[in-house]
Amino acid sequence: MSTPTTAAAHRVPPAPVLSVSPVVLPSPGRAVDLEVRVSAPLTGGELPVILLSHGQGPSHHLSSLNGYAPLAHYWAAHGFVVIQPTHLSSRNLRLAPDTPGAPLHWRSRAEDMTRVLDRLDALGAAVPQLRGRLDGSRVAVAGHSMGGHTASLLLGARLTDPDDATEVDLSDPRITAGVLLAAPGRGGDSLTEYAARDLPFLRSTDFSRMTTPALVVAGEKDASAHLTVRGPEWHTDPYVLSPGPKTPLTLFDAEHGLGGIAGYDVAETTDESPGRVAAVQRLTWAYLRSAFHPGDPAWKEACDELTAGADPFGRIQSK
Repeated sequence: MSTPTTAAAHRVPPAPVLSVSPVVLPSPGRAVDLEVRVSAPLTGGELPVILLSHGQGPSHHLSSLNGYAPLAHYWAAHGFVVIQPTHLSSRNLRLAPDTPGAPLHWRSRAEDMTRVLDRLDALGAAVPQLRGRLDGSRVAVAGHSMGGHTASLLLGARLTDPDDATEVDLSDPRITAGVLLAAPGRGGDSLTEYAARDLPFLRSTDFSRMTTPALVVAGEKDASAHLTVRGPEWHTDPYVLSPGPKTPLTLFDAEHGLGGIAGYDVAETTDESPGRVAAVQRLTWAYLRSAFHPGDPAWKEACDELTAGADPFGRIQSK
């Protein structure tokens, strides 16, 4: 497969990246204080913000602020401030299994992102090189796998709390665009017996009020057989079942790792493909670039390049 070059990326040449971690945000009532990594280009101002939510998995460090370097570095090098929290579900933290919200801490994950937005000024003070350079009026959320679930809640998806049967709304109006990467789909009869029993928060996911614009990225061969009985199409639910404007990107031959976006040379990536990772980097960047710079042609150019070659990486629709 040929790798898309994204002409717009050449008009925004990569800059050296400053990455600082851990930046600690005091968090009363949380099991531990919130630690984040902040990555940004060394130069430039009025930088839009991407909140990046990690997934889970067997590796200790990928499910933390140390994961997803292929995405975080690329986005930062091309003009975004990328903020990555270590959620309470991280293997890094080694929290006791009876910690409230365990094992996946679905609610606190979204609350972490709200806390970050509440404390953008504090982040600027903690990282002096960023002071006055963040544009808090342009904020996106991105997430992979369980991080995609977190992102969907922030974009407007709802669920019923399995503990008290109340409807949960964790949406944040400060977030005006999103990227969902191999995110979970709907619950009900789509779930495996294991998922319905052990991850009950997935049973009631409702995308009907997820109105924030988003790019929904799914792997053509991402069966996620431990979670769903529906196969790869389950990961397109955030597009199919939500109102527009939404854009689905299906990556041909991709599995759950989408080529290896969670980290460089990750052994558990079952579909390792540097070209596919490059496509995800550029397409997600182009989508957000055009979302935050109305009239910028980055996204149109990226779509044209994706389908122009004889052996494309995927297909794109929209609504």
